Amino acid sequence: MSTERSPPNSYRRAELVTLVGELRSELHRYCARLMGSVIDGEDVVQDTLVRAFAALQDLEEMPPLRPWLFRIAHNRALDLLRGRAVRTAEPLEAASGVADSTHPDPVEVLMRQEAVKTAVSRFVELPIPQRSVVILKDVLDGSLTEIAALLDITVDAVKGHLARGRARLREINAQAGPPTNSRPPSAAVARYVALFNQRNWEALRALLADDVKLNQATHPIRVGAADVSMFFTIYARSETVHLAPAWLEGREVIAVFENGPAAKPSHFMWLEWRDGRITFIRDYRYVSYVAESAELVLA
Repeated sequence: MSTERSPPNSYRRAELVTLVGELRSELHRYCARLMGSVIDGEDVVQDTLVRAFAALQDLEEMPPLRPWLFRIAHNRALDLLRGRAVRTAEPLEAASGVADSTHPDPVEVLMRQEAVKTAVSRFVELPIPQRSVVILKDVLDGSLTEIAALLDITVDAVKGHLARGRARLREINAQAGPPTNSRPPSAAVARYVALFNQRNWEALRALLADDVKLNQATHPIRVGAADVSMFFTIYARSETVHLAPAWLEGREVIAVFENGPAAKPSHFMWLEWRDGRITFIRDYRYVSYVAESAELVLA
């Protein structure tokens, strides 16, 4: 009889924390395209990590952590997508002409480049099986066997979804219109940005509602004006941070330039208001990878 025991929970948590640090941005690349939104994708990532840490104590044996996390994320995203009544599947069929080599041919390389450059929001137009396979293969460079195991389908089914998904994605990109035109900012956001760029921290703190909440992804949620006011202290340490009103996925947001008005913002934040006071701040500073795929349009 074996005398081996599962590693203690503290060791499991430490191992998972290390992996999360390495894998979080990759999880977001998958979830954002699966959801068709960088914001929703990060919500799925956060939910995935909460569920993973909660599940650790009930595991008799440690699973291979990378595929385990991706499966949790995949299933959580599917739950949310089914709630939106998104079309989920189409008949499976083999497509043996898809290569799976460590040295892909030029056509394979071009297909992967097209997938990486495709706007996140366009992936949602693919049926979910095609969407998952194209992202895992062409964006994250997974092998056919790894993808088949993760999605619990055959390698031939993976090939079929990949061939159809690639073809459909090319059609979507060809039919895509020009980028959305810029819109003017709301008066509230314009005032917030102006006060921030003037470094008027006291005026900004005065805008906080008594029950305001702050979410910074990797940090515990702060609640209440006294606690959330510390948020501005972080940014006050840098004289180069510059804000600009922007739009993302139909939502008014604020682009954050860490080193002055550079070509591309380092991250963004968005606010919720009630009667002219800020009730919620979502700041993506500590998960700046979210901005990498964001289709931000400056106001």
